Amino acid sequence: MAQDDLQKHLDNAMYGTPLLKPEEQRKYMGTFRERCYLTMTIAQMKNAEDKANFLQELTQHPDATVLLNGTMATDLQSVYIKLINERQIKFTVMNDFVENTPDALGLVLTAKDAVNEAIIDVDKKYPKPVSATRPEQPKKGFWHKLFK
Repeated sequence: MAQDDLQKHLDNAMYGTPLLKPEEQRKYMGTFRERCYLTMTIAQMKNAEDKANFLQELTQHPDATVLLNGTMATDLQSVYIKLINERQIKFTVMNDFVENTPDALGLVLTAKDAVNEAIIDVDKKYPKPVSATRPEQPKKGFWHKLFK
């Protein structure tokens, strides 16, 4: 039994403590899905409506922490850092578990403990209104006017 404990201790020292749900932590920038209030991809962060929805979530959860993707463009990152600092919210720029693609997560609004939000994607949580205009009718040609 002591040999197993010694081997476990040596493995932890050499390789680090094993992660619980490593794929989930990689996807959500080092945190768990159950702790997330809101997630935004890098492409969504460029949208003004999604930015307003993010600010609305910040006011609803002032004790939350924002995780920012450290590999995204610095100009986009600085815009969000400024917004977060104005509201005095804690944030962390993550360089582990992140990638720089438009579909990669760029921002995660997270809590210290589990909150179990059902919907966390900004586009699904705040759907865009569908326009109520009628679809355009095709224009009728000369022959349609003659032969009704």
